[in-house]
This record gives sequence, structure tokens and C-alpha cells, in this order.
Amino acid sequence: MSTKRIIFCIAIAIVSLPGCKTYYLTPASLQEQLLTTAPAETRSISPFGQVLTYQAVQLNTIRCTDKKGVAIELAVAPNIEMRITQASGKRRSMYFDRTELRGDTLIGHPSWIIPTLTYEIPISSITKVEVQNGGKRLRSAP
Repeated sequence: MSTKRIIFCIAIAIVSLPGCKTYYLTPASLQEQLLTTAPAETRSISPFGQVLTYQAVQLNTIRCTDKKGVAIELAVAPNIEMRITQASGKRRSMYFDRTELRGDTLIGHPSWIIPTLTYEIPISSITKVEVQNGGKRLRSAP
């Protein structure tokens, strides 16, 4: 098989892979939704099979929009990731169910491996909020 044919096949394979669909929230909508709930103890199963107990947002769904602006409700699960873009251009990724609002600050956890690692982001500095199913094999424990 020629090099051009191999490159062409790889390009077609990459383009045809299904991507993670991204949804959007306004900073005000994120703040409003997080204000309606308080974190409570939850159990999930990690990709490695262990049961983890942690404080999680007690929302069932996230009200957001797709890229065309169509409103949708996305089910909250341990594998839902959130990307925050700040006015400075800095971007932070974290798990949605492990975020909470303390005063005017969003507190989020970006890692299951290092549970003590947190980001503290002032709500006033947030310019963009994106959420998506990260594809990780995390699920709620029975």
C-alpha cells in the first residue's frame, strides 16, 4: 500500500470518528443552577473499579444549549466535564458534578486521581462555559 493511500485512510478514519458533543451555558445560567443545590455525599465507580465517595452537586440535569442555540437538558453524571474560559484567556477543565458555588467563587475538581486538587474561579471572570460527556468510564454506584 502506498504512503498516500495510508495517509488518506488515516485521514478518513479520523474524520469519521464520532466526537463528543459540546453544550454551552452562560456564566449566569451556571451560577443560577448551582445556587439551587448544595453538594451532598455521593458514590461513583471509577474506571479502575473502585467505589469513590465524594461531595457532588445534587442536580439531575443541566439546562444548556447546543451550538445552534437549541435548549437541551443534559443528564448530570460523574463523566460530565466542564470547561471554563476566563477573561484572561485561561481555560480550566473539571468534572461538573464535583463543582460548587461558594459565595462568588466556583470551586471545581479536575482530577479523580488527585481528589484534593481544586480550582477556585471567580464567577465574574468567567466568559464561557462548555459541558460535554468526556467519554470516561465513570458511573454512579448503586
